[in-house]
Amino acid sequence: MSAPGADAPVGAGHGTTPPAVEQPKPLHDPDPYSTPPYGEPGPWAPAPPVQHPVATPAHGVPMGTPPAAPQAAPGPGAPHPAPQAPAGPGAPAAAPEPAPAAQDAPAAGPWARYDPWAAPAAVAPLQQADPVEEDVRRRRGRRRRALVGGALVIALVSGVVGGVVGVQLERNGGVGAVELPQAGVEAPDRDPDSVAGIAAQALPSVVTLHVSGGGKAGTGTGFVLDDRGHILTNDHVIQPAGKNGDITVTFHSGDTAEATVVGRDSGYDLAVVRVKGVRGLTPLPLGNSDNVQVGDPVVAIGAPFDLAGTVTSGIISARERPITAGGENGDGSDVSYVDALQTDAPINPGNSGGPLLDGKGRVVGINSAIRSADGGLDPEGGQSGSIGLGFAIPINQGKRVAEELIEHGKASHPVIGITLDMAYSGDGARVAAEGGDGGPPVSTGGPGAKAGIRPGDVITKVDGRPVHSGEELIVKTRAHRPGDRLELTLKRNGEERTVSLVLGSSDGD
Repeated sequence: MSAPGADAPVGAGHGTTPPAVEQPKPLHDPDPYSTPPYGEPGPWAPAPPVQHPVATPAHGVPMGTPPAAPQAAPGPGAPHPAPQAPAGPGAPAAAPEPAPAAQDAPAAGPWARYDPWAAPAAVAPLQQADPVEEDVRRRRGRRRRALVGGALVIALVSGVVGGVVGVQLERNGGVGAVELPQAGVEAPDRDPDSVAGIAAQALPSVVTLHVSGGGKAGTGTGFVLDDRGHILTNDHVIQPAGKNGDITVTFHSGDTAEATVVGRDSGYDLAVVRVKGVRGLTPLPLGNSDNVQVGDPVVAIGAPFDLAGTVTSGIISARERPITAGGENGDGSDVSYVDALQTDAPINPGNSGGPLLDGKGRVVGINSAIRSADGGLDPEGGQSGSIGLGFAIPINQGKRVAEELIEHGKASHPVIGITLDMAYSGDGARVAAEGGDGGPPVSTGGPGAKAGIRPGDVITKVDGRPVHSGEELIVKTRAHRPGDRLELTLKRNGEERTVSLVLGSSDGD
C-alpha cells in the first residue's frame, strides 16, 4: 500500500483531483476596490520578469525535452503536500511522476507565470540561427553593397565626364573645334598723316649703308636726295671707308648697289654719296626746319644695330640745342658743331644719317647723335642705346651743305674772323689774346675786325640770344650762311655794347 498522498501532484489539495492545467491561486482575496488581479499589470503589480530569447531550432533538428519546471514553494494558507514516506522493506518504490509535456504548459501571458518565491528557471543556451536565413541576409547585403558600389562608380564617371565637358565649355565655349573671333581683312592703306602712312611713303627712299675699309667697318642710314642717285648721310658714317674703302647701299626693296663719295664735311658731319645704274629712285621731300615747333610729332627711320627699315616716333623736344660731336682725332678737325633739333624719338647706333620726318612726311632733320646713359655725346651712342635724347641736324643747314657738296665737293663755313679762348670758364665766349696759328686773334680785314671786336672782348649774345661758351658761339654762327648779317652783344672792361657784322666764308675741310 502506498503512502498517503504519494500519487498526488505537488501543490494539490488533499483528496481532490487537480485539473489538467491549474491556474495559480491568488494570494489575496478579491480587491473590493477593483484593483487589477494579482499577476495582471497594474499600479501595484510587480515588474515583469526579464525575458530571455529562445533560439529557433534549425529545420529538421529535434528539440530536446525541456527540463521539468521546479515546483514552487507553497505560499501562506496553501495546503502542504504530504511528504513521501520512505519505502519500507519490501515496499515497491514509488514511480516518479512524469513531468508535464511542453505542449501541455498553459498558454498564459508572461504575467501569469510570475512567482516571486519561485527559483529562477534555467536559461536555455542560445542556438545558431537558421543558415538559410543567414544566406539570404548575406545575399541581400551583397546585393545592397553592389548597388551602392555601382551607384558610386556611376557618380564618379559622371563627375569626370561632367568636369571634362565643363572645362571644354569654359576654355573653348563648346566641345567642338576651337575657333577664336578675329577681325576680317582690312585695306592696307592708312591715313597719309599717320605714322603708318608716313612710314609707307618714306621707306622706299631710305637706304642702309654698309661701309668698310682700313680694318674698320660700320653701318648707317641715308636717304635719296634726287633721281640722279645722290644720297645724303652723316660724315661719320662713311668715315671708315677712307679714300679707297667700300660703300654698299641697300634699298628697301632689298636691291644693293655700290656707292662713291661725292663730298664730305666733318665740321657739319654731313656727306653725299652716289649710286649709278639705279632707276626708279624716289627722293624724299624736304621740309623747313625753321617751321618746326617744340611738341610737333616726328618720325625717325633708320637701321639701328643693322635692323633696316626700323620706324620710331616721338616729338620735337627742343630747338637750337647746341651740341658738339666727334673729336676722336684729337686735333679738333673732326669735331662737328650743330645747332640741333632735339627729339625723344628713339635713335640708336645705326640710325645716323637717317631722316627725321614731320607730320606730313617731309624731312626736317638728319639724325646724327644721341646722349648716352653714361653722359657722353657720341654720334654712334656707344652701346647704351636710346634714353630719349636724340639730336638731328636741321634740314635747312643740311640742304645748303648738300648742295655745295654736290656742286663743289666741299662746303663753305661762315666765319667771324676771330680766335676764341676755349679754356675760358666764364659766361659767354671770350676772344683770345693770341691767334692759334701765331697770327693775330682778330683776323686783319675780317668781319670781326671791321665790326671793331678786340682781343679780350666777351661775346654774350648773338641776335639777342644768349651764348654761354665758345662752342655755343661756333654753333650759332654755323647755323647761318656766309653773307648773313649778325648782331653781337659783347662786354669790354665791364661795359656792354652791340656790334653788327656780315659773316665771311671759309672753305671746309
